[in-house]
Amino acid sequence: MSGFVNGKPMSKMLVDGGAAINIMPMTTFRKLGKTANELIKTNMILRDYGGGTSEAKWVLNVELTIGSKTLPMTFFVIDGKGAYSLLLGRDWIHANCCIPSTMLQFLIQWIDDQVEVVPAD
Repeated sequence: MSGFVNGKPMSKMLVDGGAAINIMPMTTFRKLGKTANELIKTNMILRDYGGGTSEAKWVLNVELTIGSKTLPMTFFVIDGKGAYSLLLGRDWIHANCCIPSTMLQFLIQWIDDQVEVVPAD
């Protein structure tokens, strides 16, 4: 997916219904031009499907725009570089009231009484 984080264009966002939370790699955080004082410290341990663990050291609140819908979102920031710029988990899916389709490669979201279809990259 593509969209905007705090008004800055962002591509390579992965919607993952198997992930409970939203994740941002430190490389994406740096590209946003954010400062360290905008990060909130945390020590959450994340566990992947294979049982491996990694630590999310920080939390960041941003405005995330996908299609024509903008929502405030919280991301756990991990040290390092990810394969995607952002991972959007069930936290975002439920807050956005959307239906992601991996088979059809698009996202259906509601805006008031209208349906918007957002194609994947």
